[in-house]
Amino acid sequence: MTDSLGQSQVLPYLFGLANKGVEIHLLSFEKQEFSKDIHRIKQLCQENGITWHPQSYTKKPPLISTVRDIRKMKKVAYQLHQKVNFDIVHCRSYIPALIGRSLQKSHGVKLVFDMRGFWADERIEGGIWSKTNPVFKKAYNFFKQKELDFFNSSDAIVSLTHNGKEEIESWNNIPNHPPIEVIPCCVDLDHFQANKVNSKSVETKRNELGINKNDFVLGYVGSIGTWYMLPEMLDYYAVLREQKSESKFLFISRESKENIVNLAKEKGIPESEIIVTGTPHNEVPTYVSLFDFSIFFIRPTFSKKASSPTKQGELMALGIPIICTAGVGDTDMIIKDANAGIVLEKLDTESYQACNLIPEEYDKAEIRAGAEKWYSLKNGVEKYFGIYEKIGRKKFKGVGRREREN
Repeated sequence: MTDSLGQSQVLPYLFGLANKGVEIHLLSFEKQEFSKDIHRIKQLCQENGITWHPQSYTKKPPLISTVRDIRKMKKVAYQLHQKVNFDIVHCRSYIPALIGRSLQKSHGVKLVFDMRGFWADERIEGGIWSKTNPVFKKAYNFFKQKELDFFNSSDAIVSLTHNGKEEIESWNNIPNHPPIEVIPCCVDLDHFQANKVNSKSVETKRNELGINKNDFVLGYVGSIGTWYMLPEMLDYYAVLREQKSESKFLFISRESKENIVNLAKEKGIPESEIIVTGTPHNEVPTYVSLFDFSIFFIRPTFSKKASSPTKQGELMALGIPIICTAGVGDTDMIIKDANAGIVLEKLDTESYQACNLIPEEYDKAEIRAGAEKWYSLKNGVEKYFGIYEKIGRKKFKGVGRREREN
């Protein structure tokens, strides 16, 4: 929960559910480098009626550390169940689902498998695991078998995308799975709202970052990890800068500036045009407001059918047009439905040159409306609450936390 993803894609949902009368115990594993943020997150959880049980995440040695964490997760989960007697265990991705499935079998707890993507395939396609390594091959086969068990046995399944749902429903080895609910990576539309961004703060950031008034700003927000195609995005910018006499490529990211700049130099892009800066999640709207266009290129592999880029809802909520690759989750469909930007079928100079880079020709209100239609956090909370009510052993009262306290 101390990761930015936990703060954008877990806590807001849980706060909304707690305010609807759901008693929630949150079990998560936290990285040492973010431990200084644990006290703040714990306070937030307490204020919103969540009981949080943070554990230490271990990364090394590979696989062995994961097995240790799984054992610890199981021990803590079973101890909590003895005290609380849970109705539902809601598992975010495959490793927690191992424990949820165990609780379901041993204690009859209802299981929500919130899959978040085809995890085992992501490990292979992302180069994290290799099937040439017998250990990783065994791990892959193990989780693919568990995947079928989760789909067949869960009381509810959540997919981030319609594309992922259609893929699962096409399989002929899942006779028992329940209906799949689609809930994408939603966004807090109140927080990501252009008219709430202070214009003076935006100008201050512009000056601090060395962006001139006449600069065309191509922006990227988030981490640059396994799936994001940094070389290809820099190739795109190399073409853009030939079209725009004054331009900057702004990265709102914790990634190393040196790595990005070195690669940019190899492509003939001056260091002066590359800006890399990190920021707390609550300041992202201010920084993103500097963008004329945003960009994210994701490799369109099999596992990405079930992927919902977190950044997409945030960018659209602020009315920022997007340039992206085709073949990732529901991204193509949503961009086209909301007239929210450009979907590239090919990554080549000719395709890049053909892009319409006139921000004024995109309707910010229409893009925002697309975010409200597809990525509303309120709608996401309602869908999760509907799942809980449908499968829970007892009905939730639907009474907000403040009302209960009064």
